[in-house]
Amino acid sequence: MGEDRPLPPSSSGQTLLSTRLITEDKEGGLFTVTLFRKVIDDFKTKARENKFTVREFYYDEKEIEREREEMTRLLSDKKQQYGPLLRWLKVNFSEAFIAWVHIKALRVFVESVLRYGLPVNFQAVLLQPHKKSSTKRLREVLNSVFRHLDEVAAASILDASVEIPGLQLSNQDYFPYVYFHIDLSLLD
Repeated sequence: MGEDRPLPPSSSGQTLLSTRLITEDKEGGLFTVTLFRKVIDDFKTKARENKFTVREFYYDEKEIEREREEMTRLLSDKKQQYGPLLRWLKVNFSEAFIAWVHIKALRVFVESVLRYGLPVNFQAVLLQPHKKSSTKRLREVLNSVFRHLDEVAAASILDASVEIPGLQLSNQDYFPYVYFHIDLSLLD
């Protein structure tokens, strides 16, 4: 439906005075039209010619009352189920978060073994800087302390033009130590 197109005229050629706009959006509008029974078919034909979609609505008091009762019942069901659902979500979020952190720990172990080999001689540490500004300083300290573990990675941090074969630095950061980011913003 176009915004500038009026409703089709009645069979007598006059614009319908019983037409009222109910709601309107970018795609079209919803109108209510009250007609006499003898002009309904003419109106539908004219409406289709002007690319309007006509849907008939019959007012039924019993149907409206049934819908109100159904709405009331659904709202009460929602109120009853909200508490248990919230408790269930809290428990399962906790379980999912624990599993996610365990997967991060497994990734640290596997990456460490793949990088530094066997026997296993490393320590996993979880660090959370208090301020965003201290993250850069923490990374500089860690790079200087662990530079000896991976000279190529340390050189690539200083000189971005050095490429490590098989390693795509554009996707993620590579450091001389194993690093995985745990985003805790979803807890806020």
